[in-house]
Amino acid sequence: MSFSAADVKKLRESTGAGMMACKQALTESNGNMDEAIDFLRKKGLAAAKKKQGRVAAEGEVLAIVEGNTGVIVEVNCETDFVSKGDDFKGFTKSIADYTLKNNTADITALKSEKDAEVNELTLKIGEKIDIRRFDRVSDASAVGYYNHGGRISVIVGAKTAGDASSEQFQTLMKDLAMHIAAADPKFISSDDIDEGFKKREAEIYAAQLKEEGKPENMIEKIVEGKLKKLASEVCLLEQKYIKNPDLTVKKLIEGVGADIAVTKFAKFNLGEGIEKKEDNLAEEVAKMTGGNN
Repeated sequence: MSFSAADVKKLRESTGAGMMACKQALTESNGNMDEAIDFLRKKGLAAAKKKQGRVAAEGEVLAIVEGNTGVIVEVNCETDFVSKGDDFKGFTKSIADYTLKNNTADITALKSEKDAEVNELTLKIGEKIDIRRFDRVSDASAVGYYNHGGRISVIVGAKTAGDASSEQFQTLMKDLAMHIAAADPKFISSDDIDEGFKKREAEIYAAQLKEEGKPENMIEKIVEGKLKKLASEVCLLEQKYIKNPDLTVKKLIEGVGADIAVTKFAKFNLGEGIEKKEDNLAEEVAKMTGGNN
């Protein structure tokens, strides 16, 4: 069976594969469109698997809310250019929607459930795609959220015995999400700070003071003082509200309603914790030239 340029164009539009790949697929399938699509998918799966060892530190974080449930997801790709494309952004939104509507147990399960779609997108755009993580806030009276350019996202849930649909309460939830994005709290209140976190912070403080040349006999007392101030730095309720530093977040909430309690929050920074490989121009040139000088 022969095929035309229009067939190649149709196959490209339906799969996103390159022109030469489409010509090869149609040749191998004797012009049968369905078989050509299967051919590309099989070839693409192998190619996608080869890309899984590459570093994907760009991408998008996205928070969405429906009713009293909110989710936050991070999906990674390799380049900022791809992260801004409609295909990638649409995929990230679809992952957020799926996570919101399904009670997926953990990230391993989510990756398994979406493996085929990840491979298809990798085939289309030519980069490693990684659904890296997600978090969920539910069982709340309302959930506030904030997205900042695909690089910072926040969800925060709170309970109230009052009217959760009131404009004042909804505004509070938005303000809390924006505050969390800017102030980066680690815990809701001082009661939530675990001893392991305190110990790590004390060790960091002590090391910093040594580097500054502080006398050994003073370091312990200075560290104690810093630990007493720790709650105001890392606990949401103890932090100074970013829009009005005369208020703590706790006072801000109390001003809206005495019965309001923050139940959970999550903040994702794009790519945090991913070890990026340094570009090595000489190595890349050597690969392209076969290592010849």
